[in-house]
Amino acid sequence: MKTLINDSIGDLEAALKNNSDLQEKFKTNPIEAIKNVEIRNPKDTDYWIYRIIVLMLGLAVIAIIAGLILIAYWNDGSSKDNQLVTIFATISSGAIGALAGLLSPSPRK
Repeated sequence: MKTLINDSIGDLEAALKNNSDLQEKFKTNPIEAIKNVEIRNPKDTDYWIYRIIVLMLGLAVIAIIAGLILIAYWNDGSSKDNQLVTIFATISSGAIGALAGLLSPSPRK
C-alpha cells in the first residue's frame, strides 16, 4: 500500500512518525520503502489553481483590449499615447501567450 504525502520533507517526516509500518520498512530497506511513498502535487489535484489563473489572464487581456480601444478613441496624436499602446500591446501578447501555454494539452509520454 502506498503512503500519500504532499510535496515536502515535513510531510514525509510526519508520515514516518505516525505510521509504524512505514518506520519498520525504512529500517529494513529504505530504498523499497521510499518507492512506496507517493508524492501528491497540489497542481495535480487542485484544478481551481488553473481556473483562477486562466480567468485572471483572460480578464487582463479583455481589460487591455478595452483600454486600447479607449486610447484609440480619445487619441489626439501625442507620442505618449503611442507608447501606452505599445506597452499595452506587449502586455496583452504576453498574457495571450501565457493563456495558450496553459490551455494547450501537455504532451503524452
